[in-house]
Amino acid sequence: MDADVLIIGAGPAGSMAARMLKKRGYRVVILEKELFPRFSIGESLLPQCMAFLEEADLLEQVAAENFQLKNGAAFSHAGKLTEFDFSQKFTPGWGSTYQVPRAGFDQTLAEAAEDCGAVIHYRHSIVAADFNTPGQARLTTIDGNGLQRDWTAGWVMDASGFGRVLPRLLELETPSSLPPRQALFTHIEDRITVPDYDRNKILIAIHPQFHEVWYWLIPFSNGRSSLGVVMPMDFIATRSGSPLEILQELALAEPRLAELLKDSRFDAPVNRIGGYSADVKNLYGEGFVLLGNAGEFLDPVFSSGVTIALKSASLAVPLVDKHLRGVPVDWQADYEQTLRNGINVFRAYVDAWYDGRFQRIIFAERQLTQIKSMICSILAGFVWDETNPMTQRCSKKIDAVADSCPPL
Repeated sequence: MDADVLIIGAGPAGSMAARMLKKRGYRVVILEKELFPRFSIGESLLPQCMAFLEEADLLEQVAAENFQLKNGAAFSHAGKLTEFDFSQKFTPGWGSTYQVPRAGFDQTLAEAAEDCGAVIHYRHSIVAADFNTPGQARLTTIDGNGLQRDWTAGWVMDASGFGRVLPRLLELETPSSLPPRQALFTHIEDRITVPDYDRNKILIAIHPQFHEVWYWLIPFSNGRSSLGVVMPMDFIATRSGSPLEILQELALAEPRLAELLKDSRFDAPVNRIGGYSADVKNLYGEGFVLLGNAGEFLDPVFSSGVTIALKSASLAVPLVDKHLRGVPVDWQADYEQTLRNGINVFRAYVDAWYDGRFQRIIFAERQLTQIKSMICSILAGFVWDETNPMTQRCSKKIDAVADSCPPL
């Protein structure tokens, strides 16, 4: 066989899994469609990510890149501004993380995987997958020169992200329960000089008229920022102009963003992605497991994508290790259900964001300190903390808190 484990995709989940498997002594090959460095969204990490990076012995490499510190989140709506300091969260653990241009962050993790001995083949697209032979998985690739090749291994981990390779090839995809939405986004030279602006926090802003339209502003350490707007799929049809003109028009309609971006240079192309929410019938099967966005993607509002990806790698690697050593594995209980427990917490808060309940909570002027600390833990990514009351029976808890908050 070509490897003990084949990994599809060299993004955060794939590279972290490869590094952890190599440290356990396995032969690992990553098949990556793109050539790194490459652009990606999902640029604001959550503090929960730091524990996973620490587990994979990746903190030193990430810290060396001098990424922008992130210690909280700020929210803006119609002149109201509120902040959450991650050091004030309910759950013990990391209270800060980084905001990262994903091209550099992903390349750092991929190089760390290679440093451990993992082999990465770039520009390799997966065109077929065969799991019919027990104990031997087969993937077929076409490389950048058009050459086709079969690869075999004892196990496959799909970390292909939005490429969703195995869900597509094995017909595992199922409609997401979330309504389809779209995003316009770009990088800008932000030139922000407003004295009370905190570059250590992501800014989430809400359109002054349409609460389902919201923005992100993610500052980087190099004087640039990621700017994006998320909206219902049919909302853009109500606007005219190029994607850049629409993004600028919508961003400048929000008072805080208009203040911050008055001197900014929009000097990069505007990207567009739509219908990104996705789900699958199951996260594992005979000979394979799905990691991160290859299995399910919710919504960018709480920056959950990389957190779920790294959590999935953290859960899956020890189970793959057991399987390859001949130890029985309960993939349903120890992987699927465990991972989905946290995903479902994120999902409850995404639903509550768009129906307005969570927005009311976020902007409530008077809020119990303990409740705010529990909410802060959710925003920091600690959704697998079952001791936090706000991760249990989420919808009912959100209802109860929202009912005590005034409307926006």
